[in-house]
Amino acid sequence: MVYLAPLPTFYQIYKKKSSEGFQSIPYVVALFSAMLWMYYAFLKSDNTTLLITINSVGCFIETIYICFYLFYAPNKVQTVKIILLLIVGGFGLIVLSTQLVVKASERAHVVGWMCLVFSLCVFIAPLGIVRQVIRTKSVEYMPFLLSFFLTISAVMWFFYGLLLKDYNIAIPNVLGFSFGILQMVLYVIYKNADRTAMNDKQKLPELPKKIIILEEHKIPELSEQIIDIVKISALLNAEKIPVVSQPINDGIEEARHHQNLSKEIEVKM
Repeated sequence: MVYLAPLPTFYQIYKKKSSEGFQSIPYVVALFSAMLWMYYAFLKSDNTTLLITINSVGCFIETIYICFYLFYAPNKVQTVKIILLLIVGGFGLIVLSTQLVVKASERAHVVGWMCLVFSLCVFIAPLGIVRQVIRTKSVEYMPFLLSFFLTISAVMWFFYGLLLKDYNIAIPNVLGFSFGILQMVLYVIYKNADRTAMNDKQKLPELPKKIIILEEHKIPELSEQIIDIVKISALLNAEKIPVVSQPINDGIEEARHHQNLSKEIEVKM
């Protein structure tokens, strides 16, 4: 469920046709961690079936996520650098050094400690998203399902490692549980802020139409002003500005009013 939880996030990326705003680090680190746990499981002699099974699935799913992210990423260079650094350089160096330098009897213990450290990195990786949520006061780029299932998973793996007395599995999940709770609390706090901002955008008032009264005898001299009115109207997104001529002489105005001779000039956009 943890590996499948980011599916809504990648659906958003598919709809936007861009992965801008989303981070690739959690998925690259998760892939590296899954590979490292598989290596640890192969070095152990017992109780490794579940570790091998779940991390094999994890490697497959995270690889698909990363490929999907790269396909829609506007800047692929940074993600490729992280992949080369962690997956190729980091994992390759760990395998070579433990095989060549560490004794066979101590190899599982050493790799177990490495798994512990990098499992902590998996849980720390989303801190960049947490910082973005606090800065922007928006949870758009922090999926709730991922935080929820990471928290549940951390609890389950903690008890699994505790019952097997494998503290390399148990200890990192204490931190994982803490960060999961933090992310869910932030989601609850800032999800209402997103809704409020959306409602404010929907309630923006329409710009009123402008009515300008001009003196009739000055109309021939006001062509430039009327052109300026047209420009201002374009800036204000007005549909049209009615410009009504008004004579100076009240008697003439009243007579023309009764004779329906008042003139209205509409400057249509």
